Amino acid sequence: MTALAINHQYRYHRSSELAAEADGSHLRLATCGGIDEAPQFFRGKLLHPRRTADLLRGLVAIVQSRFYVPPAMLARILALADPVVTSSESVLRFEAFSACCSTYARVDLLEPSFDGERLGRGTTNVDFNAPLRAALARIRDADSVAFAVGVDAFELSRGCESVVERKVRLPVRWLKEFVEVQAYQARTSRRWEISGLEAQRLLRSLPRSTGTVAGWVVPAGRGLRLSQTAGKDGLRLDGVQRLRVLEPLARHAKTLRVYQDQSTDASAWELVLGEARFHLVLSPQVSRGFSGEGQVLAELAASQWQDILPRVRASLQWENTIDSERLAAKFALPRESVAAALSVLGSRGLVGYDLAEGRYFHRELPFDLSLIDALQPRLREAREIVAEGGVRIERQESDSVEAYVRGTGVEHRVRLSAEQARCSCPWYAKHQGERGPCKHVLAAQIFLEAGGDREPESSS
Repeated sequence: MTALAINHQYRYHRSSELAAEADGSHLRLATCGGIDEAPQFFRGKLLHPRRTADLLRGLVAIVQSRFYVPPAMLARILALADPVVTSSESVLRFEAFSACCSTYARVDLLEPSFDGERLGRGTTNVDFNAPLRAALARIRDADSVAFAVGVDAFELSRGCESVVERKVRLPVRWLKEFVEVQAYQARTSRRWEISGLEAQRLLRSLPRSTGTVAGWVVPAGRGLRLSQTAGKDGLRLDGVQRLRVLEPLARHAKTLRVYQDQSTDASAWELVLGEARFHLVLSPQVSRGFSGEGQVLAELAASQWQDILPRVRASLQWENTIDSERLAAKFALPRESVAAALSVLGSRGLVGYDLAEGRYFHRELPFDLSLIDALQPRLREAREIVAEGGVRIERQESDSVEAYVRGTGVEHRVRLSAEQARCSCPWYAKHQGERGPCKHVLAAQIFLEAGGDREPESSS
């Protein structure tokens, strides 16, 4: 059985390139789509050419990586999903996923990275072709490198540029990755911050094996080290090899910040440079891509965001960071409702999450986002159960609810409380809530929020 995929066409008005000219090198990143048919988001000069080139190469290294191959699948050449770039008030952000969907990377170029003019705001694909990747490897800090994201209107007006088209089948799970990873990042908390030198020591000590290696990252003096045993306050890391993409970048970093989602052991690693940041987010296991996690299903099933979602979305203006407290004050709404609305917008690809700022940022993925809600089978099936009368409340108290929810030929017992939601179905028994709620829990929550009959049925 082949994985679900969508047909997508990248249409570039030319290939991205590093062109040598009389006044120095010109790095031109061609884009596909965006606010205008052929936008130019930025034009200027790189102030730290080598470091910026290395960060972009690190992003490409993630796109080209497959850290896990399912046992029933033969390794084969996969079409690369071009990274997406978002231009906002003062940051250029490049995002991408590994081919196995277990690793997310983002490069944030801050204002000290470049000297130039911002010509537009929006999100689009950017062409990272093989010649460009090779050219990035040759850039040195002594080089003078002009930098443009988009296609120059003057060049287009000459009518001498060819159109570069690549038709690919993007896995649906790749699109779902972008919307799920925001939920993980929003739940993380910072565990450690170490110096760039200590980061280099940690990364150089990682095993060189290409296979999947698990371990624990534990404090060691002023730095961190990898251990094969669970130490006190350690962070479990499956697929240690995924961290090695940071090794060639760590020499540029001032600090390394490590974040963890305590409920799932997903982790995030942020290299902080003076003028840029590199984020690496790792799923709990190499074999678990972000796409099937269902971390936003509870928010999608809830109703507290539905009335305010249009207002929150209309207020987005390509901000570097979205101040949820300001939005709550502006609309006279509870902060929890605004936070829920932003989480839902993240699930629809309309905002991303910035670990460094601890806030969302506005971006709109350049794909058919109408697919997102349809790609949540658990939520869809839960709503069908409710619509067909498949939920009955057995017992309800002030702090807990017990319900029976229709399954396949059987009813499952669902118990809801402020601390957790439990179900007697095989899905819950296998995942214990780590991969989002099952459809029976969702059905019970939807039923209760809709004001369903809360009285237990009388037994005959």
